[in-house]
Amino acid sequence: MLYLKNVIYHPPATLNPILKEANLELAPQELGLIIGPSGSGKTTLLEIIAGLAEKTGGKIFWRDQELTSLELQQLGGLVFQFPQRHFCGSTILEELRLGHPEILSERIKTALQEVGLEHIPLNQSPHALSGGQQRRLALAVQLIRQPNLLLLDEPTAGLDWSMRHHLAKLLSKLKGNWTLLVVSHDPGELFTIADRCWKIYQGHLVSLDTAMFKSQESQ
Repeated sequence: MLYLKNVIYHPPATLNPILKEANLELAPQELGLIIGPSGSGKTTLLEIIAGLAEKTGGKIFWRDQELTSLELQQLGGLVFQFPQRHFCGSTILEELRLGHPEILSERIKTALQEVGLEHIPLNQSPHALSGGQQRRLALAVQLIRQPNLLLLDEPTAGLDWSMRHHLAKLLSKLKGNWTLLVVSHDPGELFTIADRCWKIYQGHLVSLDTAMFKSQESQ
């Protein structure tokens, strides 16, 4: 279980805090969805949970243990909004092995199967993939690390309807084995697969009724 208790983020250069006592609970094998406009603090919150940014106040727990930023980096795997900008490997295999040169081929194969990329040539450049495939590859890179928590920043941004639909199906499948936290300003079909949903409003996380969105989607 992931717990955020009164998390505050107030950079010295800003008049008001970006996050004001944000509270969140997310159980294992659930998909949590945070919505809000650009600039509302969604990405900042993900970076804090991923241990890439330091909160100003509050506490973050996994199960009953409070975690430091370093421990959060081990707990979570963050997939950025435009992951192709962060690809460093000249081939897909290099990208998957970055930081893990000793990793077994079987683990690479399993990660690619998890995201539906088991048939792509490993000697291909990751930049030659389609936008949807690049999102899947970025997920595979994180799955190889075996994190407890997958964090996704705007995973459907820039994708057409078909790719958004396929990505939503993939995330729904992944939550059978992983805990996911997704942020989006345009959630669309992500509502239908979310177990818990929040909106960022004036720096606070406000819980939303996912059942309401699912019933509207089915009508």
